[in-house]
Amino acid sequence: MDARVIQVVKDHPHPLLFATVSGAHLYGFASDDSDVDIRGVHLLPCEAVLGLDQPEETISRIWDQDGLELDLVTHDAAKFFGMMLGRNGYVLEQLFSPLVLHGGQVHEELKTLGRRCITRHHARHYLGFAANQWKLFLKEKEQRAKPILYVFRVLFTGIHLMRTGEMEMNLATLNGDFGEPLLDELIAIKRGGAEKETIDAGFLERLQTLKDRYEAELEKAYEQSALPEANTCRPDLNNLLLRLRRNHWREEG
Repeated sequence: MDARVIQVVKDHPHPLLFATVSGAHLYGFASDDSDVDIRGVHLLPCEAVLGLDQPEETISRIWDQDGLELDLVTHDAAKFFGMMLGRNGYVLEQLFSPLVLHGGQVHEELKTLGRRCITRHHARHYLGFAANQWKLFLKEKEQRAKPILYVFRVLFTGIHLMRTGEMEMNLATLNGDFGEPLLDELIAIKRGGAEKETIDAGFLERLQTLKDRYEAELEKAYEQSALPEANTCRPDLNNLLLRLRRNHWREEG
């Protein structure tokens, strides 16, 4: 991994439970000029969570570091754990990203608990995300490759999750199972740096048909999924948060 990215993690103002790479690098269609999306979880200091003032739970920053665009977002553990308990596939993707910048025992504990947070209703997150991305794609004056890749990435991730219970975010890997040449073509366009190349009407019609097909596939996978109706990880996440806070406070003291 680029030394500039590693340095961002080292320079984080709070102790990190984990930091991973998300975005195009995780999804398998990064080009040479893609920015690096760093996501993770930190622990706020004692005074920040015990005082009367509402703490700033999220650190978010976008900047250029010697020619590399970096996008950093980390949340305090309490906020992130709360999002894990919702139907939020995005935070689970950050947790299970194989592109780990900072990990360790707590990260592994979180992944174990994260598997118990997965329910069949996460399908709704992916259906909603795909629908919103498609609308944004159609609103553009010129239809380009990058936005449409996000549509199929979330549809394929959702279908795979419903069928297997496993998080897989790499579209190229996923398409090895789905076998859609059209998407391989789009991935090649994006990786080659021609993501701003417009999509003609005939290509768009084929994409619409494909999108409708996989939306239906995700609905079907949701109906047939053996995943649980509700998560079972809240008590253990709460205990982990309490343990982390106590240990951190002892270290501060």
